[in-house]
Parts: sequence; C-alpha cells; structure tokens
Amino acid sequence: MLMPHLTVRQLPTLPPAIAQAPRLHVAIISDGNGRWATSRGLPRSAGHRAGAESARRVIEAAPRMGIHTLTLFALSSANWQRPAAEVQAILRLLQEYLLTETHHCIDEGVRLSIIGRRDRLPAALRQAIADSEAATAKGPRLHLRLAVDYSAREAIYHAACRFYKVTELSPQSFSTVLAEVHRGGSTEVDLLIRTGGEQRLSDFLLWECAFAEFVFLQKRWPDFTAADLDAAVKEFSRRERTRGALPDAIAG
Repeated sequence: MLMPHLTVRQLPTLPPAIAQAPRLHVAIISDGNGRWATSRGLPRSAGHRAGAESARRVIEAAPRMGIHTLTLFALSSANWQRPAAEVQAILRLLQEYLLTETHHCIDEGVRLSIIGRRDRLPAALRQAIADSEAATAKGPRLHLRLAVDYSAREAIYHAACRFYKVTELSPQSFSTVLAEVHRGGSTEVDLLIRTGGEQRLSDFLLWECAFAEFVFLQKRWPDFTAADLDAAVKEFSRRERTRGALPDAIAG
C-alpha cells in the first residue's frame, strides 16, 4: 500500500453560502500544456507540471463558485500515441499529485475519483488511485473527477455491452450503467471549458455533454486562473438554457 496512513477525518461542514449556491458540474479539457512549454523553450514535461499547478488553483476555487462536480481531462486514451516519455511524465505527475494532495483533499472535503481505464496504468499508480478514492470517499464539498486513459466512445461502448442485461430500458437506466463503467459516477455536464484554442470535444464526456454550454478559450491551461474559471461560470449564468424548449419569455 502506498498510503496506509491515510484515514478519513472529520469532514468540514458546508458554509451557508456554498450550500445555497447553484450546484454545477463543470468539465474542463485542460489543453495547451505542451505548446505553453515549447513557446518558452522548455521541455513539454515542464508544461504538464505547470498545468498541474493550474489544476490545484482551480480545484481550490471551484466550491466557492457553486461547483459541486469538477471533471478534468488529464490523459485521453488517444494520448498513448504520444512519445512514451511524455506519457510517463504525465502518469508520474498524477501519482505525485495523489501522494501529496490526498490529505489536503480530505481536509477540504474533496472527494476524488478517477474515470477511465486502469488496466494500462502502472501498478503503483493503480494502488495510489485506490487509496486516494477510499480516503476521500465522503468528501461533501466537491467531487473531483480526473479522466485518465479516458475515451467517451469506449465508455459508451462498454456501457452498451452491459446494457442488454438491464430489465428497464431507458436513457436513465443507461446513464446508471455508464456511471458504473466510469466508476466515478456520471452526471450531466452544465459547463464545458476548453483551453488552448481548439474547439472540439476530443472524445470527452460525449453522453454527459448533450446539453452542456461550451466556453472555448485561447489561453493555454498553465495560464488558466481562478479568475478565468469565475468568468466562465458567470458567462454560463448569463446564457438561457432551453434544452430544446422555448425560452420562458417566448413561451409566456
């Protein structure tokens, strides 16, 4: 066991302002680490390390903005096509994060889940994931989901393979099966943010983003701040989400 000393401590209660705030699921495609580093004459691994610091800032700020679930795209299944050294650097950073930040997650009431495949991850990282998930399981303030070796198409495919055994055939029951495949649950995304200038989903949370609002930013992930997250949430709050129906003003 990598972290046998971890125990679940007394969890903090939610401040009234947070408990009464809108409860949003925000998903972020944290793109641009490598280009950020290359533009500064640094190795791509330095960009991923700078990106990890951005993630820490965003995770700390999220509950204050009414975010109850935060899903970060850490490593896609397609990223295995990148140079092995870069992929291994990302995996080492993830393991380092789990080893150093799990206690902080416990103290801050953050529940940590990893969604995606685990069979291709190093054994030590798989154990660190299991330890962190168990230690933070009761965190009430924020559900932090890290997508690692993740493909939405693959998750939907595996859910479909299980779905034929389900007696109740409905979108809701399929979502339940998909949540089991994910391990870290599956809830609809309210706001999808992508940094780095690209404007596509890249096989990320395809089912959950059916009615999500999108915010695309030129800013690369290492430069993303809590203020940028706040601006995106405020932009989301200004949009009228009809989900296919008429806006209230027209329907009335």
